[in-house]
Amino acid sequence: MRAATTEIRHRVLESSSGLEVIEVTCPALHETLADHDLVLPTGGRPPGRDFAGQVFLRHVASKTPWIAHGETGFERRETGVGQASGGSSTARVLRPAGATTLDAPAHQGELLFGVVLDGAAVLECRGKHPPLRCDAFVIPAGEAWGCETVSRI
Repeated sequence: MRAATTEIRHRVLESSSGLEVIEVTCPALHETLADHDLVLPTGGRPPGRDFAGQVFLRHVASKTPWIAHGETGFERRETGVGQASGGSSTARVLRPAGATTLDAPAHQGELLFGVVLDGAAVLECRGKHPPLRCDAFVIPAGEAWGCETVSRI
């Protein structure tokens, strides 16, 4: 794995309508600089989208199947982040599939980052938090958490 403080380069390889980009860097110990002379898109794609050790992932939601998320009554769609990061991170999309409440056990990763993409949910971690709509949240290591979907807010 490459040090987080060197050669982090953003590339625009493709674009399409409805494109959403969420970037999470941990730890965020690097400068962010703009290259105003960069021509977009930035060109060819090496095999495996590997650019000097940085793998650029393209997840197409409409081409990714939903699978059961254990016995939770939710289902998930894998994004491919686990494979692209060499197993250091995972990103999944969850949605209710019969259940309205998700109870998640504590995790031991550096953090759990969540985003409410559609609808609304009440976050439960160290108490209940107001309904989230298009909001992000972070759950620290060792914390159990959950959410309850909200039909109307």
